[in-house]
Formats: sequence, structure tokens, C-alpha cells
Amino acid sequence: MNSIIYFAYGSNMSTPRIQRRVESAIVLSTAHLPEHSLRFHKISADGSAKCDIAHTGNTDDRVYGVVFEILHNDKHILDSHEGLGNGYEEKRVSAYLRDGNVITATTYYATHIDASLQPYHWYKQHVLRGAREHSLPRDHIAAIEAISSIDDPNAANHAAELSVYRELD
Repeated sequence: MNSIIYFAYGSNMSTPRIQRRVESAIVLSTAHLPEHSLRFHKISADGSAKCDIAHTGNTDDRVYGVVFEILHNDKHILDSHEGLGNGYEEKRVSAYLRDGNVITATTYYATHIDASLQPYHWYKQHVLRGAREHSLPRDHIAAIEAISSIDDPNAANHAAELSVYRELD
């Protein structure tokens, strides 16, 4: 296979962000994972929280996200950005597309978590921009908006992270 199918639910839902990281990323559809809950509790190398999908087993829970196609040769780039083996592992999931079809996709889940952490403002903005860009359900966007976030002590990092949107705003 020349490409992989990737389900993004956090900052990589933002097309400008993921394409800055992995140029071959192409949006296929929005989707959801049943019996999962979106959490901001993955311990990041920078000491803040990043997104995770927690399997709950509850049929009322679902996490919305975006399905991308990525060239197989670029998967190692995505793995590096995601911290595969360093707080995230990958799994195959059945993602339910907006049109009702089901697709098997690769995604990442957190193995190092701390519920007391908060995301940086810039990280939360990536997640919100992706959710809005792809018109995810309003209640899902509202749940992300309700997440408390904190300043990145490195102001230059904040500016660099959000610079991908300058030409779009």
C-alpha cells in the first residue's frame, strides 16, 4: 500500500498544521470513534497536556476527528511528531465517516497521562481551528472550548506555533 489512513482528533485536525508537518496529508472526510472520549491529559515533552482518546466502552461517547491519507513513506515523520514510543502508541480503529461508511484507520493513544496537566493556549487553538475548519458538531467544539488552557512560558514558541495561520487570517 502506498498510503495510510490516519484518524486525527487533536491538533493534527488542523489542515495547515498537519501539512506543515507532513506535506502529503490529504483530507478524506470527518469521522467519529464510538465508545471513546476526548481528553487533554497526555504528558507532553514540554510539560503541558496534549490530546488523547480514551476508550470508555460507553456507547454514548464518541470522539470526532478528521481522516487523512498520508503517503506511507511519510509515516515516520508523523510518528516522530506524535512521539510514537514516547508517550503515544498507535492502534487501528474503525472510524465512522460522515456518510455512514466505516473505514479502518491508524491513530495514536496516550500511554503517559496526568489529568492535572493543562494544554498551552496555542495547542488548544490548533485543536479548535481544526474542529471548526472541518465543521465538527457544535457540542464537540463547545467541549473543546471549555477546556482550561495555560500560557506557554516560551512566548516565542507560542508565536511560532500559530504562525501557520498568519496567511489565512
